[in-house]
Amino acid sequence: MFRVLTRTWDEPRSRFGDIVVVAFLVMQCLDGIFTYLGVGIWGQGIEANPIVASAMTAGGLTVGLCSAKLVAIGFGMLLHLRRVHNVVALLTAVYFGVAIVPWAVLLLIP
Repeated sequence: MFRVLTRTWDEPRSRFGDIVVVAFLVMQCLDGIFTYLGVGIWGQGIEANPIVASAMTAGGLTVGLCSAKLVAIGFGMLLHLRRVHNVVALLTAVYFGVAIVPWAVLLLIP
């Protein structure tokens, strides 16, 4: 059961893992861009993630958002380096569903 958290660094590279981590990075970048545009249009109240909203309140839109995205990317990379690719894939799918799709609907559909 706990094998997923105890992977070793010496396991072979995985094409699936490489594809998943790139998809994760793309989701993070798209979310950052969409969030920046959405907050610029509708104000900070549109941000639904309280952690990102707090970071933007503390550091301003650009610094707070970039900091939150860099932390998320860092944790995603750590999971990738630990070869926990199924978790990265799940996080990528969740991000797509709860962040990218809602922003796309708000920003791209008139």
